[in-house]
Amino acid sequence: MTDTMTGQTNAERAAALLARHRASIDNLDAILIHTLAERFKETQAVGQLKAEYDLPPSDKTREEAQIARLRAKAVEAGLDPVFAEKFLNFVIAEVIRHHEQFQK
Repeated sequence: MTDTMTGQTNAERAAALLARHRASIDNLDAILIHTLAERFKETQAVGQLKAEYDLPPSDKTREEAQIARLRAKAVEAGLDPVFAEKFLNFVIAEVIRHHEQFQK
């Protein structure tokens, strides 16, 4: 079926809309990657500091506080807090792994 005002078929209109959404998603993915890169630069510096001062690689109190804070932020943002917690736990595990490497 063709829209008489635009001359586009439904499939063409859908393809154009889909392309715009995908372009936005691609931009957001790039932002996420750059944000994670910056975050890991900072956590690497924290790991070096912890190694220098012989501090433990993980801080359970801080981790628990961060998880609670970010779960609340997720709710505020309309993001599933369970997903947010799983994602943060993955990031925390990777950070601790890096910190343990500095301890060696």
